[in-house]
Amino acid sequence: MNTLALARQALRLWGPRQILVALAAALGFALLLGIATVLIPNPWFSREIATVWWNYPVWILTSLGAGMLTATYLRAPGAEAAAEADTPEARRGARWGLAGGVLSWFAVGCPVCNKLALLALGYSGAITWFAPVQPVLALAGMVLTGAALLWRLRGQVSCPITPAGAVPAVAERVELT
Repeated sequence: MNTLALARQALRLWGPRQILVALAAALGFALLLGIATVLIPNPWFSREIATVWWNYPVWILTSLGAGMLTATYLRAPGAEAAAEADTPEARRGARWGLAGGVLSWFAVGCPVCNKLALLALGYSGAITWFAPVQPVLALAGMVLTGAALLWRLRGQVSCPITPAGAVPAVAERVELT
């Protein structure tokens, strides 16, 4: 089976607990990102450059992806703790998910409010050089978050096994049906 089919299969197996955690984590991430980047107007932060139309879909899609990714780390009720968190695939999913969230943060934020861009490029450089790159950062952030989610979901319904006598790097993948 391919990765998308395995991800669909994993999502069908989710119970109310995973769904609630996914929704709560998505809401938490959306609030954090929305307030800090002033996509949600608030008295604590300000934005010098107005938002653009694509900021909102990127914000929402990244929040949903981050919430679902968070829910993949839940253990099934009554299941024993597995060494899953120490597998290369789990580490890759965590790193890529984190990188996707950070890239999305930079993508939807105000280009001149970003202290790193402001220090490196100055005010006019942030507008001239950083602002045009933000849509690319948004796309990269969503792709990384989506890839991490697909890997994690695939891992919920299939598991790598090492055939007897084989080198661990040459492992097969067994799909649970």
